[in-house]
Amino acid sequence: MSDSFLTKEHRELRQRVRLFAATQVAPRVADMERAGAVAEGQDAAIAIAKDLVVAIAQQGWIGATIDKAYGGMGAGHLAKTVIIEELSRSSAAVGAAVQASQLGAAKIIHYGSVEQKRRWLPKIASGSVLPTIAVTEAGSGSHVLGMRMTAHREGLHYVLNGRKVFVGNSHIADVHGVVARTGEGSRGLTAFLVESNRPGLTVAPHGQALGLRGFSFGELHFKDCRIPVTNRLGREGDGRDIADSSSTLYGRPNLAAVALGIHQAILDQTARLTSERMRYNNPLHHLHHVRLKVGLIRSRVMTSRLTAYHAAYLLDAGQACDPDLMNAKLTGVELVLDSARAAMEIHAAAGLMTDAPLERFLRDAHHIYAPAGTSDIQALRLAEAALGQSKGQWSQRLSALLALAPLPRTPLTPVA
Repeated sequence: MSDSFLTKEHRELRQRVRLFAATQVAPRVADMERAGAVAEGQDAAIAIAKDLVVAIAQQGWIGATIDKAYGGMGAGHLAKTVIIEELSRSSAAVGAAVQASQLGAAKIIHYGSVEQKRRWLPKIASGSVLPTIAVTEAGSGSHVLGMRMTAHREGLHYVLNGRKVFVGNSHIADVHGVVARTGEGSRGLTAFLVESNRPGLTVAPHGQALGLRGFSFGELHFKDCRIPVTNRLGREGDGRDIADSSSTLYGRPNLAAVALGIHQAILDQTARLTSERMRYNNPLHHLHHVRLKVGLIRSRVMTSRLTAYHAAYLLDAGQACDPDLMNAKLTGVELVLDSARAAMEIHAAAGLMTDAPLERFLRDAHHIYAPAGTSDIQALRLAEAALGQSKGQWSQRLSALLALAPLPRTPLTPVA
């Protein structure tokens, strides 16, 4: 049923990405895991991931939703979902890095001036520039209005002071989309583009994490960092809108796609194990309770793919679909965690060993829960939609920038 959303071009794109992931990404995973397991190796693991992300960007896949006028694929969100899913099936760390770059492009696509789009989007589409979005702070988390980082205007410049945390691609990006406080209240936030080599901006050393080894999601420190007024995105006071729209329209479906890739990898590995491992002179899947668990994992994968593809399809159609995007993230994360536990029960002690990939899938799955809002946040937003308490939908407000014409038959030709 989920494949009914895909065109011939989508299926051809899937095969290209799958081949790339099998030949270029999968052989590097063990190196990223080994390096990322020790503090001294973090830089090496991140360097491997950066090489892969640049190679992926050179295929044109970072620019999936960037208009062809700016050198992108102009292929839309469903194509983006397929790309992230297939990469994450081999390495969730690489999939996470790619989706973070695509998320970083969103703010420029939606709110950039013509000059900003001309400057940055072709470079992002070609892979010569990797972007981020930096919103989260240690003291506020998902409470965007609780941020404390400031941007003070001095003539033709803004001066930035503060700290951002959990910034995807923090250590490999060339330009950061930063939201800071320029005034009081909900209209007191403003977004800026900050080049990574700006004086006053430093990147803190990357710490060890449970999973996604190779993916950098660290801290940016700003101390009297001066940027020109022309680096402001949108108007002063648009920062909350930029943060919320990017999280809703890109963050949630992107992470649903990463979760989906992990989920499919869990199913692949579990089916392989239960076919190869023998018990009582039969493959392990002959045991009724094992077969039941495998069937439930398959069901969860199908449900997750359906919700992810459906939400992306609606987004490409320019339809109001914020609840669908929230549900894709909620469903994808919760179900992949359920399947990871079920697969661990089937693998038993073997699943705990680092020479088997399942323990990596479990660790990586836990990293997808918090970004772009935890499951509790998604459920609360869905409740607001059900009760008629939503304050509008970003997919509707920005529909002119989201819709593909015609839907969704745009040829998927990578950038040369």
